[in-house]
Amino acid sequence: MPTIPLFSAQAANAGLDFLSPITRVLDSHWYILGAELAAFEREFAEYCGVGHCVGLANGTDALELGLRAVGVKAGDEVVLAANAGFYGSTAVRQIGAIPLYVDVDTNTLTMTVEQLELSLSSSTKAIIVTHLYGQLAPDLDSIVAVAGKAGLPVIEDCAQAHGAKRNGKRAGSFGTIGCFSFYPTKNLGAVGDGGAVVTNEPSLAARLQGLRQYGWSSKYHVALEGGRNSRLDELQAAILRAKLPLLDTWNAARRDIARRYSEAFSGLPVKCPNSLGDDYVAHLYVLQVSAREAFRNSLQTKGIATDIHYPIADHLQEAYPCRPNQGPLPVSEQTCKQVVSLPCYPGLEADKVDRVIHAVQSYFNQAGG
Repeated sequence: MPTIPLFSAQAANAGLDFLSPITRVLDSHWYILGAELAAFEREFAEYCGVGHCVGLANGTDALELGLRAVGVKAGDEVVLAANAGFYGSTAVRQIGAIPLYVDVDTNTLTMTVEQLELSLSSSTKAIIVTHLYGQLAPDLDSIVAVAGKAGLPVIEDCAQAHGAKRNGKRAGSFGTIGCFSFYPTKNLGAVGDGGAVVTNEPSLAARLQGLRQYGWSSKYHVALEGGRNSRLDELQAAILRAKLPLLDTWNAARRDIARRYSEAFSGLPVKCPNSLGDDYVAHLYVLQVSAREAFRNSLQTKGIATDIHYPIADHLQEAYPCRPNQGPLPVSEQTCKQVVSLPCYPGLEADKVDRVIHAVQSYFNQAGG
């Protein structure tokens, strides 16, 4: 019996015409900072409901350069969650800033306004809110309000939440900036690395345009500290333009799979995703399961791939010893031991969804759950 992968680019991209946008770029003989990128930036900004989009080389650069654009410097403190794969932490540490981790809600696994308020100090210079697994953080409006009163920028980490929306507003349009990844497995994925920052503030967009091009104010004139070569190339922009009109349809397909899973697992001793509405785009369908390795091994014997997003909380990573005043993060640490991701992507056939459901139910039936 063939394995059901956690993600299949072949299935997700079935029927797409990649040759036309690629040929268009090749025929133009312009490969960097050209018409395709400019068009994608306009189209993605409009989709997100913001004024500006700046295409970058990848999602981690989007977070780092976004932090630099809002003024974060070495020694500054940035508040963020510790259960999101170290991507935000990488950006913070690349600047030389100091991460201050706060615990997350036990149901949504995202930052809460209560935890944020407890963490704020005079050293805090920015807040990163991660929309984990495609779930728009439920406390986002309150977090933005608290940050506004404190004069702090909010960076939305939207790498897994392309198109998630609440009350007509999409991910990336709530905070000061929104940072996206277009890694191939994302809801809007390129055929290589790619990223972007969206914002309503023209001055921040201008700074980001400089930062992605060595910090130039004009050619060969370096005016911004922390600049680098980080540009979304024309080929990736052209592919993303072809895929963007299909994003909402793909998100709906992901939610339909997630809904089938959650309905089937409702009586089992597992914790399912908190929401199945428009604020969740099902980038990952993540269960919380005790005896996780036994569960994963059982599914593997039935030809179903799983993964763990993410197994180690950021403050416990080996390369960076925990800061002395970092408080305990019991929810983050416990869920890192229990989360497991099931296949959930556009193009996953109904019979394969049935196989996943049957495998999960069989495991708990055999275990007496």
